[in-house]
Amino acid sequence: MSANAQTINAGAVEKHPKGLAVLFATEMWERFSFYSMLALFTLYLRDPKEGFGWTAADATWLYSTYLMFVYLSPLVGGFIADRFTGYRKAVMIGGFFFMAGHATLSIPAIWAVYLALTFLVIGNGFFKPNVSTMVGNLYPEGSHLKDRAYNIFYMGINVGAALAPIVMEIVKHYFGFHAAFAVAAFGMVISVFVLWKWKNLVMSADRKAGASVIDEHVIEAVEFTDDQPADAAAVAVDAPPHEVSQQDTRSASQKASDLMNTVSEGKRIMALIVVFLIVIVFWMVFHQNGSTLTYWADDNTAWNVTGTISNSINAIWILILTFPLVAFWGFLDRRGKEPSTPTKMAFGMTLTGLSFLVLWYAAILGEGMVKTPEMLSSGEFRVNERVLANLGKSGVPAEVLEKIQNAKADDGKNLIFGVKYSKKTDEVTKTEVAASQQLVADINKVAPGEGDKHKDAILQNSYLFRVSPFWLIFAYMIVTLGELMLSPMGLSLVSKVAPISKRGLLMGGWFVATAIGNKLTQIGVFWDIWLQSTFFLVLAAAALIMAVVLFLILKPLKRAMPGV
Repeated sequence: MSANAQTINAGAVEKHPKGLAVLFATEMWERFSFYSMLALFTLYLRDPKEGFGWTAADATWLYSTYLMFVYLSPLVGGFIADRFTGYRKAVMIGGFFFMAGHATLSIPAIWAVYLALTFLVIGNGFFKPNVSTMVGNLYPEGSHLKDRAYNIFYMGINVGAALAPIVMEIVKHYFGFHAAFAVAAFGMVISVFVLWKWKNLVMSADRKAGASVIDEHVIEAVEFTDDQPADAAAVAVDAPPHEVSQQDTRSASQKASDLMNTVSEGKRIMALIVVFLIVIVFWMVFHQNGSTLTYWADDNTAWNVTGTISNSINAIWILILTFPLVAFWGFLDRRGKEPSTPTKMAFGMTLTGLSFLVLWYAAILGEGMVKTPEMLSSGEFRVNERVLANLGKSGVPAEVLEKIQNAKADDGKNLIFGVKYSKKTDEVTKTEVAASQQLVADINKVAPGEGDKHKDAILQNSYLFRVSPFWLIFAYMIVTLGELMLSPMGLSLVSKVAPISKRGLLMGGWFVATAIGNKLTQIGVFWDIWLQSTFFLVLAAAALIMAVVLFLILKPLKRAMPGV
């Protein structure tokens, strides 16, 4: 009996098909690999030993460009699967590209980085939209278990995302970056093996190439259905499925659709454009987690781990907060008080801004620390553009600053600029060498005597303050609540609000807006130029301004999107 046939019949009890466990494990291990790479990537690029000694600006630029293509790739991969390969074969192809990408990253060469990123983008395009679509295809149309299946599947995403940085922190600590990337590749081996070994349990969820072709190919690429409008697409971009934010039953959904048809197409399209603008700002702010928040965790958080570990905090909060939030919306819904989707979006944007105000306050505390001689002798240091500007104001000659910035080691990597100085053991004497001594000594090498001459100014300005991990963990809790209020509505909302004749175009607009937002995470190039407090304040202001705009236009937005 097929998986679909196991579902509800007259008087029968509907059960989740065994194929759901197969797809859960397939996705969990794929997300483990994906988030392993993200947790390591920018720190790897900046590492002067195993990596390439890049500045924060260069690493952030490449990170943002990679994310942009990652969020565009499901459009192409879903289209190819629907027309040519079928879903399961597309997922397998994506898995092999993922394996190749992670394995290539374990090669210590810059060409390997660019080749690996190409493999990973292609892999994501084939894998993500199609494994998500297969989950929905396990169930017959109208099945009340489909919502729950996507929630279970979404937990797989976050279990993988939570475990990955923790495992990477351990592997990197003992064996280095390249071994950690190899472990990420092994995660994909498990993912593909699970799907291959138990393929008979998911064959009913596959669709042969060309079995269904419609004009709005963008919609079909991510497989929307009337009763489950966008959960496949939502998990394709790691957004929580719509049950997190939508209170409608199937009958209520039909009523909302009828109500929506009373609104002119122009007003509905304008409302969606507002949603796209929100999405751009949200992802620009939210996806700082793989770049500037990782730098903050690595340089400015007082714990005995690296910034890699911080990438698991968001996923852990999602696992903790999702079901209580769903229960809370249900509680309000039973009393007829659950907020509309636009209202939830406004609250979500507000929480996103508030989370960065928390980090702004933490940065103010750190920047206001009075640095004692003991702190300067035992702390860590980094010379970047902000430090060079301040040293120039302190009287350090411009030619000295130029030598510091341009000094290269034998391998062509920066000797001082952008390098993190931490206490280390001298391999000759086996004694510990303070970071402050290393920094001053290196400056003396490139500009004789200048390190000692300007020692106080150099150490004061390049000292890396550290504050309690509480601030980062608390900020992640707030932004995760914001994510759960804002992100789930996206594709589901577009599928409900967009006029049928323009649905493919507007669905593509959602993906483009998401990609633009991820590219704009490149605002992180200012991390080494502005004060950390200034950087966090700018992001907080961007989110809060958008929240204010949303609250101001809530009434017309609700009129343009009735019933959602």
